[in-house]
Amino acid sequence: MKIQNIETPALLLDIDVFNNNVNKMMEKLRNKKVKLRPHFKTHKCTEISKILIERGAKGITCSKLSEAEVLAEAGIQDILIANQIVDPVKIERLTQLSRKSKITVCVDCKENIDKLSEIAKKNGVVLFCLIEFDLGMSRCGVDTFEEVLELAKIINASDNLELEGIQAYAGHNSHVLDNEKREETAIHLENKIANLKKYLNDNNIKINQISGGSTGTSYIDANSDNYTELQAGSFVYMDREYTRLNSDYKCALTVLSSIISVHKDRIVTDTGAKSCSTEQGLPVIRELPEASIGLSEEHGTIKVKNHNYKLLDKISYIPTHCCTTINLYDKMYIVKDDEVLDIYRVDGSHKSM
Repeated sequence: MKIQNIETPALLLDIDVFNNNVNKMMEKLRNKKVKLRPHFKTHKCTEISKILIERGAKGITCSKLSEAEVLAEAGIQDILIANQIVDPVKIERLTQLSRKSKITVCVDCKENIDKLSEIAKKNGVVLFCLIEFDLGMSRCGVDTFEEVLELAKIINASDNLELEGIQAYAGHNSHVLDNEKREETAIHLENKIANLKKYLNDNNIKINQISGGSTGTSYIDANSDNYTELQAGSFVYMDREYTRLNSDYKCALTVLSSIISVHKDRIVTDTGAKSCSTEQGLPVIRELPEASIGLSEEHGTIKVKNHNYKLLDKISYIPTHCCTTINLYDKMYIVKDDEVLDIYRVDGSHKSM
């Protein structure tokens, strides 16, 4: 099948660019203490998860219980939910999931730890826990070393829970455009994590894993003496926002559109905001990178003069944010040059619970 024959809008993954991105990441981590645990919130496809594990990833990170269920059903054996699961109904599902895979979950309060222990004990399973330490995102997580220590002691005293380590994600530093500032912040946070690790060790708390990092700081995180896991996700697909960092990784993911209306000063496609996310800005047209584009719900209007475009010509959008764009699709075409090689189910999309 030729790309020209795909019904649009459609999600395309350039397999050569994808493979190059994965190779670059694995090369960064070769012979390093830090191991890759890529984030499912980006790739949303268990076929991609399996490829990443075959290429050296130790397991998969995800954000939602529903994502973890998809991963476990696909046979992924080591899953980190980098989030808090606090609803007792969801904790019941979490414990059932742990019968299929090793499940690690983040915690940041005693109440949640107690409920996890109660339900895990009732169901005869063991859950692994990362204590989330807030590095500046002002989201979930505790703020002080003393709070981490207190929670660590509670976990160690709880039935059917195992303290695995620390969740230390600094997503606010991932997209900082100034390389010097991004690196300065990363080094500052690395020192903070080192001090936390020493503090816990001095208080006889054993830490197996420190998990975090991102695509934007991966070249720094790869050389960490403290992180053991890198949760980078966007490197597999990339997007317009991340390429502003002059990263080694290239955009493998595009949204294919068809021209449905032609005018002297513009062309209109069948791909609007319902098919390409815009919360971080408008996409770039790969064939017309300097062109102005506007998206309504179902249309893309591209301002262009002196053009030769005609009805049904194909145009590719480079999304501003790959994670939210792929969540709009149920399938993804795997392409090489102008050929479709395969179609992967995006089986992790639309998982909001």
